[in-house]
Parts: sequence; structure tokens; C-alpha cells
Amino acid sequence: MVATAATSAFFSVISPSASSDSKNKKLGSGSTNLGDIKSKLSASSRSLQVKANAQAPPKINGTAVTAPVEGFKKEDVVISPPPRTFINQLPDWSMLLAAITTIFLAAEKQWMMLDWKPRRSDMLIDPFGIGRIVQDGLVFRQNFSIRSYEIGADRTASIETLMNHLQETAINHCRGAGLLGDGFGVTPEMCKKNLIWVVTRMQVVVDRYPTWGDIVQVDTWVSASGKNGMRRDWLVSDSKTGEILTRASSVWVMMNKLTRRLSKIPEEVRGEIEPYFMNSDPVVAEDSRKLVKLDDSVAEYVHKGLTPRWSDLDVNQHVNNVKYIGWILESAPLPILETHELSSMTLEYRRECGRDSVLQSLTAVSDYGAGNLENFGEIECQHLLRLEEGPEILRGRTQWRPKYAKSFGNAGQIPAESA
Repeated sequence: MVATAATSAFFSVISPSASSDSKNKKLGSGSTNLGDIKSKLSASSRSLQVKANAQAPPKINGTAVTAPVEGFKKEDVVISPPPRTFINQLPDWSMLLAAITTIFLAAEKQWMMLDWKPRRSDMLIDPFGIGRIVQDGLVFRQNFSIRSYEIGADRTASIETLMNHLQETAINHCRGAGLLGDGFGVTPEMCKKNLIWVVTRMQVVVDRYPTWGDIVQVDTWVSASGKNGMRRDWLVSDSKTGEILTRASSVWVMMNKLTRRLSKIPEEVRGEIEPYFMNSDPVVAEDSRKLVKLDDSVAEYVHKGLTPRWSDLDVNQHVNNVKYIGWILESAPLPILETHELSSMTLEYRRECGRDSVLQSLTAVSDYGAGNLENFGEIECQHLLRLEEGPEILRGRTQWRPKYAKSFGNAGQIPAESA
């Protein structure tokens, strides 16, 4: 009875007695008379009709509902739409549930990305930002991750990669100190006077080259160099162990961007930069030996036809100083590159190079470590980079130390942990 009451609340049920009485009136006693039904159907409009086969009705409340079977086998009967009940008026909850599920899954994915943590302690998130000012606002510090495209055949960072790190920290130091004007590494007063910085001398000592995945920490600071110069030093170390990897010292002077001539430091500019000068010695002891001038009679290796590409120019429209290092190494003999690694270099920049220049790279090799047990096996090279017309661009001296077997392991084989 409870089921019957619940069902009758949503579905209209025909009473058995009412059905029997109405059918008896229309069909007659014991016989089927369909004449009146047929006439009514033919007189009505030709609406949609559905054929239905009569079936034995089920029992309701223990009373069988009987109906003549033969009279409904092949006759057309109009089916009316189901009555409107509470159930069939409810909205489609499945679509709403699917939308809610999609929103929750998207939110969970975003949360997992924000709350991501490395599986190992040596997996660090990159990037590292632009660094920070330390040591009473005089030293700028920035970390770099050695990328896979920054390593060479020895699976160590190239010298160009290290030099790019030095240059990047120098520019970010100016920005971090609030001295970056509308230019590339220049102060606001330098912008007003069309002045730019140019490097005249660079000394670099590499104790060990970092490898792929290493995190290096670069510290840089500036000091006075004479009356019209500025010295910038760098100290590169392993961020985990603190081991010193590279030391570099450089001297910079000012040049007028329009006349391309060297200039004194104006008092307005000096007032901007002097508060950031450190009173310290160079991080690399100065190599006072004179850099010799090479010519075709002395140079053993010459590489001609070097031309700068558009990507080699910086925003000051001259060739980036790091590119010069790659050019002087173009004439270095291949056996030295295969058996030795660059340990130190001293460079003197004498003239800027434009995009239409054609250059020559000259190299002379000497046995620097001959007869010296401390420097046994080391090689020293003299370099000259010049225009084809003759003017010098750069003089340089490089020292090379032998590569040890542990430095490159099994050539051509990637460690399992890296793979």
C-alpha cells in the first residue's frame, strides 16, 4: 500500500472499476463493437497516429485489468503526452555535476603547480631573478644555472658562457643600485652627455669550469682606477660548496657615443658612481708583462675573413666584447683545444669593431711550462685581432693547462644519472 501511494503521487493510475465500467459501456457485453470508435477517428483531424499492439495488462491491487485483445491488434490509437509530474520537471543534474567536476579538477591542477616541490634537494627552480645587493650595498650577487646549450665538447661551460655571466651581473648591478638610465649600463647623467662605458683591459683566471646543472654564484663590485677609469671585479663560486671557480678584473673608461672618442669622467657622473666604489685590491694580480704585437712573420696560425653578424652587436651599435674572445680562439690550433683547457687570459681592447668590419685572427704558440715542473705541460699563446686593413682591434695572451682524464671521463658517453 505504501508503494501504491507513493506511485500514485507522481503517476496517474486508472481505477480498475472505472476502467471496466467504461469499457463495458463502450464495447458492450461480451462482444467488441468498434463502429463508433472508427467513425469518431475518421471525423477528427488527421493528426499523428501510432500503431500499438495490445498486451495483457498487469494486475493492480490484486485485480486483473482485462481488455479485449482482438480489437486493438491492428487499429490506430492516438497517444497523448505523459502528464506533467514533479519528476519530469526537475533540471538535468548530470550537466551541472559535470561542470562542477571540471572546475574542481582545474583548480586542483593549478594548486599542484603552485605547490610543486622538487623530488630531490639538488633540483632547483629556475629562474633566479636579477640578484640582490649585499655587503652594505657595495656588492651585487646573482646566481646562474649552467644550461645544456652552454656547455661544450668537454661537458663544461665555455669561456664565452662565463664572460656572459660577468657582463650580465655588471648590468644588473647598475639596475639594482638605481643607476640605470635610458641606456645600456649607463647612469642618467651619462645619458645626458651621450657617454657610454667601454672596457680597455680584462684579466680572467679560471680555476675550474662548472658543468651542466651547476649553480654558480657571481659577486661583482666596482672601484676607482686612476683619475678617469673604473675597475670592476668579479668572483665566481660554486653556490653549494663555496669553491672559487673564476676570478676576473677589468678596467673601464668612458667614450662619447656620438664622436666615438674617449672622455673624462664628468663631475656629475662621478657624483653618481663614487658612493658605490669599494676600497679593495684587484681580485686578480695584474699581469704586468707587455702584450706583444704579432704580424704575419711571427704568427703561426692565421684565420681570415671574420665578419660580425647582426646578433653580435649590442645596443651601442658595436660588437660585444665577449665576441672578441671567440674570434681570437678561432685561430688557436685544434690539438691545443683537444688536449688543453683555457686557464687564464689577458686582453687589451684597442679599437671598437663595427658591423661592416672584416677581421683576421693571428696566434703564436710557446711552451710556457717547458723546464718548469710547477707549470709542466702548460702552453701559452699570443693573440692579435686586427682589421684586414691593418689597425689592431685586440691584443691578448692565453694560458692553457692539460686536461685530466677525470675532467671528461668516457668521451661521448652521458652518465646514467644525467640520462
